[in-house]
Amino acid sequence: MITAKGYAAQSPVTDLGPWNFERREVGPHDVQFDILFCGVCHSDLHQIRNEWFPGIFPMVPGHEIVGRVVKVGSHVTKFKVGDLAGTGCLVDSCHTCDNCNHGLEQYCQNGAVLTYNSVDKYGDGSPTYGGYSNTIVVKEDFVLHISDKLPLAATAPLLCAGITTYSPLRHWKVGKGHKLAVLGLGGLGHMAVKFGVAFGAEVTVLSTSPSKAAAAAKLGAHHFVVTSDADQVAAVKGSFDFILDTVSAEHDFGLYLSLLKTDGTHICVGVPSSPNKIPPFAIIDGRKSVAGSSIGGLPETQEMLDFCAEHNIVSDIELIDMKDIHAAYERMERGDVRYRFVIDMATL
Repeated sequence: MITAKGYAAQSPVTDLGPWNFERREVGPHDVQFDILFCGVCHSDLHQIRNEWFPGIFPMVPGHEIVGRVVKVGSHVTKFKVGDLAGTGCLVDSCHTCDNCNHGLEQYCQNGAVLTYNSVDKYGDGSPTYGGYSNTIVVKEDFVLHISDKLPLAATAPLLCAGITTYSPLRHWKVGKGHKLAVLGLGGLGHMAVKFGVAFGAEVTVLSTSPSKAAAAAKLGAHHFVVTSDADQVAAVKGSFDFILDTVSAEHDFGLYLSLLKTDGTHICVGVPSSPNKIPPFAIIDGRKSVAGSSIGGLPETQEMLDFCAEHNIVSDIELIDMKDIHAAYERMERGDVRYRFVIDMATL
């Protein structure tokens, strides 16, 4: 076994703290890379608090992981020692179901294996541990190539915040001629703006915070609507082809559905801890759709990383030390970050 160190929650009611643990040895199809940076996702907080489902403890969070390869298995062909590498939200899937065969491992019909808070089917059935740690061992098929053209720390959040917004925009073919509204301007929302603009859509940010207008414009958004201002909301009724909803708190679906054109689509990527209600007449009137999207599969995630390298797209980040993770969580809950915290794992 490989000795590793990280930060773990020992239970849903304890703070993260230093924890030594073991990872499996590098097998024939494995890649080991030392973790240089790990993004901080709101889902990390949801999971260590058991807000979505019962967790596996001790829990080492983190699924926006980038680093440098230090060892490869004897059958590995895609990576060599010294390469930059990354891993997102998944470390395995069944490889045999229809979704896996079509590069949609995130929707594995037999249950994908999450980077943390999951059970490692490939190893000995022990829990998976995430990127708040110094090193990781992952099957080659679930390791991604990271370009050296982009700043490495700012690339880390692409592996969750990036692909979570890229995937639905690509799936619904959002681009030139479309009016896209991005609901919420946080870790997910700011990436949605960047991708929407890059794809050629006319992008509007919907936010309750008037103070974010200048930031939205700086990111490339063409318009900004304060959703607490009745006049501004009335001015955009029935005007959007798509709304990409990144909000992870309870909100009024009826209000936002009224902003869609006939046949418009409201796409949910944020995950509130309690269910939202969808008024039936809000979708019947105008033949509107409410849809959801998760992360992307491995082929699409690599496509997204290559697109970002070509178009110089990364996340806007604030680099933090490992010891400051709890202060970062508190600020993240207040929306006090532009737009993603990333841990410098050298500080572990």
